[in-house]
Amino acid sequence: MDDQVSKALTDLKHPDQSVRDEATQQLWQTWFYQKGVLGLERLKHSQTALDQGRLADAERDLSALIQEQPDFTEAWNRRAVLYYMQQDYRKAIADCQRVIDQVPFHFGALHGMGLCYAALGDYREAIHIFKQALEIQPYAIVNQRLILECTARLS
Repeated sequence: MDDQVSKALTDLKHPDQSVRDEATQQLWQTWFYQKGVLGLERLKHSQTALDQGRLADAERDLSALIQEQPDFTEAWNRRAVLYYMQQDYRKAIADCQRVIDQVPFHFGALHGMGLCYAALGDYREAIHIFKQALEIQPYAIVNQRLILECTARLS
């Protein structure tokens, strides 16, 4: 892990919202630009297909990108988002796990995985995952709220 990423991870825990926001943006940029401008353009192309409701095209594009560059973390994450949108939660969880295997501090994949477990009704696992995400982003109110919602569903 390079110094810039280490600093951003530390800054995610900073009390100042603007410092946290900048760190969040920096990490997303790092992940999206992992494979340079060409990789970013391919992610954007798949996102355009997704935005236009061409889900099969988006999945084909992301799957091809993953096959060509299996270490492109954000390609796995984007495909997990696609699967989540299709309510194919098991496939989304599998792709999120690939992201976490490559980048254990990928708070987006952890959040997405938690959402999938909650959608499947596995609230204990969802809580566990949301807590992992909070270790990275302790001020993430959305994950705090989701832990409360999942806890309420258990009672």
